[in-house]
Amino acid sequence: MVRLIKPENMNMDENIRRLRRALDEADAVVIGAGAGLSTSAGYIYAGERFERYFSDFTEKYGFRDMYSGGFHVLQSSPEEMWAYWSRYIWINRYAPIPNDTYDLLLNLVKDKDYFVITTNVDHCFQRSGFDRKRLFYTQGDYGLLQSSNPHGASAHKTYENEEIMRKMVLAQGFEIGENNELIVPEGREISMRIPSDLIPYCPDDGEPMTMNLRSDDTFVQDEGWEAASQRYTEFLRRHQNVKTLFLELAVGFNTPVIIKLPFIQMTEHWKDAAYACLNYGEACTAESIEDKSICIDGDIREILSELKLHRKAV
Repeated sequence: MVRLIKPENMNMDENIRRLRRALDEADAVVIGAGAGLSTSAGYIYAGERFERYFSDFTEKYGFRDMYSGGFHVLQSSPEEMWAYWSRYIWINRYAPIPNDTYDLLLNLVKDKDYFVITTNVDHCFQRSGFDRKRLFYTQGDYGLLQSSNPHGASAHKTYENEEIMRKMVLAQGFEIGENNELIVPEGREISMRIPSDLIPYCPDDGEPMTMNLRSDDTFVQDEGWEAASQRYTEFLRRHQNVKTLFLELAVGFNTPVIIKLPFIQMTEHWKDAAYACLNYGEACTAESIEDKSICIDGDIREILSELKLHRKAV
């Protein structure tokens, strides 16, 4: 059993210098990213951002954040469900990334031999310029649809959704800016339904479509998913004997077997590996690798900004 602890040394300034040095000296960097990274990038699912696009759903159903709303509308008509999800997908997948958090991270690792594994589904890494062949999205992608009952020709296929999502949000009365910003026109009533002829059905099996998000055993791992998984496995195999930094960013405890526990185990067994955990309120490591760990408790964007200032730490 892994015993998690907070190291004795939690001095932020000192640990930022240690992490800068570890980044500079590493031959390879394996990035593990959780939901908190996108939260730091401005993907807030409640508050002003939610009210701007979903106040009509709040008035009808009473929920006050996008995540909760996704469960409420699953019981609605397909026209209303897709009205909700098209807004949700557009602002979290196609509209501009709210701030430069992902740009700061890319700046730190772009000249390194890096690979990214993430449970995030907003595709911010690729949209920010990370090499798509160095990315493994384990839990799906807001930009893809799949059959709700994948079988036959649809069993291992996903489908790009930007065109149909665009039609859905425009049909509700929104406008889309040149940079893909979703605009609520002044004085225009926004519909909570899409036209029935926009409800998506799978072209290969005729079933209603759904988001390609891992929620049950119908989740489709398509050819792209399988190829990314193989590239990640191969990257790890090739770097077992070099100086490797496992850089964990805002990973929670919902699915620790995907990133956190493997990172800890590899750090323990690889001679020249180090582990860094950056997390707001949950920065921790395993007792067995405390001497190989750097833990920084704070906002990811602020930490990345500080790392950028500490170039070539001594």
